[in-house]
Amino acid sequence: MQAQDAQAPSTPSPSSSSQAAPQAPAPSAGSLSVAGRIKARREQRRAAAIHDVYSHLYELYIGAGFTRTIPGPGVASGAGLQHFFLYDWNVGVSRYFNQKLGVTVDGRGAYGTAFLGNSPFNQSKPAISQYSGMIGPTYRFYLQPKYSISGRVLAGVVYGNFSGDTNGVGSKLLGLYPDGTTGIVSASLPLEYNMNASVGLRLAPEYRLTTFGSSLNNGWGATGGIVYRWGKQ
Repeated sequence: MQAQDAQAPSTPSPSSSSQAAPQAPAPSAGSLSVAGRIKARREQRRAAAIHDVYSHLYELYIGAGFTRTIPGPGVASGAGLQHFFLYDWNVGVSRYFNQKLGVTVDGRGAYGTAFLGNSPFNQSKPAISQYSGMIGPTYRFYLQPKYSISGRVLAGVVYGNFSGDTNGVGSKLLGLYPDGTTGIVSASLPLEYNMNASVGLRLAPEYRLTTFGSSLNNGWGATGGIVYRWGKQ
């Protein structure tokens, strides 16, 4: 019995087996520093690319757009007019003081056809035109090398020609706004995709407010076009 006991294998204890399990090596200080250097170089390249695009002093944009609005208050009997579309060309120049903040000057010409329905004056689709000049701040609040998102608020004056295509009937009898110059405000969200450091494409959803006829006239639409940048800050 003593011989058999001496030959029986001993069972390792749980503590000894856990000590024998292989341990994953801890990351070395050298590997951490390499990963940090790679990340830092990546951020440096990104910052350099952003600076290369958005450090230009001036920006010119040329494009077209549309606005859905109303051509007038309607006739005295209470019949309102339908909404219609104004289609415009627009051109503007921005002067930037840093990568994000600039001031923009904007000029536009807009044209559309109002739908008056059955009119006793045989005028159902008069052509309407508007011309505006505005100025205001532009702020880029999100920058990437290939694209950016900005906010822009412009204010100025707009001239409206509502009676030029009424064959002498005039705008009042047709329920259109009177001809003349009044105030205009535009708020938009320009989205830009950069083809390269100097040229980009822009799409800007827009809200527009005018005060023809001493009333507030809301309009919704968008502009789009090409952007060209030059000069260095």
